Amino acid sequence: MTPRPPTSESRARRRDRRVYTRAHPVLFALLAATRRRPSVRLGTTVLVHGTDAYRQVLTHVPLDRTAAGTTGGAARELSGAGLMFDQEGDHHRNTRRAVAQGLGGAGTERLRPVWRTVLNRHLAPLDAGRPVDLVPAAQELAGATVCALLGTGPGTDPTALAVAAGEAAAAAVRDHLPGPRRPGSARPAAAAAARLEALLATDDDDADDGLRAMLAVAAVNTTVAALPRAVARCADAGLWDQAADDRLRPSLVTELLRVTAPSPLLPRVAAADATADGCPVRAGDRLVLVARHAAGAHDIAPDARRPVAPAVSQLVFGAGPHACPGARLARAQLDDVLAALAPHRPVVVRARVDRRAALPGWRTLAVRAATAAEDR
Repeated sequence: MTPRPPTSESRARRRDRRVYTRAHPVLFALLAATRRRPSVRLGTTVLVHGTDAYRQVLTHVPLDRTAAGTTGGAARELSGAGLMFDQEGDHHRNTRRAVAQGLGGAGTERLRPVWRTVLNRHLAPLDAGRPVDLVPAAQELAGATVCALLGTGPGTDPTALAVAAGEAAAAAVRDHLPGPRRPGSARPAAAAAARLEALLATDDDDADDGLRAMLAVAAVNTTVAALPRAVARCADAGLWDQAADDRLRPSLVTELLRVTAPSPLLPRVAAADATADGCPVRAGDRLVLVARHAAGAHDIAPDARRPVAPAVSQLVFGAGPHACPGARLARAQLDDVLAALAPHRPVVVRARVDRRAALPGWRTLAVRAATAAEDR
């Protein structure tokens, strides 16, 4: 009998940690070294790790939505206009409300057949014992979903759109990370944004091309980062029994998204003096909110039978007025991916980190169906 390869939470953590250590080793080391304290000041930057401190900043600290080095600042540079991420007042709330409606329950069910069609086609080789690379599958799935959500023309290539969205995000991400900005970084970001907006262009004079581009960037990059990482974590930790159980799978989805934390850092800037769990914050301070630490991704293993409290798992999607409107869509997509893969109980056969992506993720994540010996 061929012995089954070892699968364990420690192995799963080691593999997933590579997306951080190989793409941003210095930053990851800094965050790991300071994570025991809820909030840590380093010059004019405050690193926020603790669950309470993270929630407090997002719900009670006034934030400058347009500051350089924040999501809102990157959005403004990407599109040249005010977007969902840097708007204030009624306009901001109305934009978020419109987006949330498209990504709500009815909107998600309308989009579900789109990504299921892509998913079924990409996973078909597993039935014949051939491996499948989940990264291009996630790219097309994300691109097709965005095309349907935004109503692009029938000739729009979903994979081309996903690649353009990834390039636009990667070009702009330097503003998100601590450290000096590389000279000339704005030019490739602008060029990448122009390519993306050209793919999303419509004949509708009322269409907000900047908002469409930013939605595409957010949706594509989080999906392409999240799905392969969650599958690898599920395979390495031996969680396919939970994935195959219709009652447990929704909880497993939430747990996997919590521990993979597709957007592990939220860069913000304080707009007024405040505190973060006792740490003084001054107006103009840069805040690095570490979502993966706030949600316990670094020390609480995913388990659908013993999930963490919803108030904690939700933190990877933000909190309060800064909660991500795409959380329901993200959970639905991962639920369908796990349900489709569970009968095959896949094992990872090849994994290569994407060192250039805006979010930690895999450039290649190939899986194949488990053999009879491996499945014993």
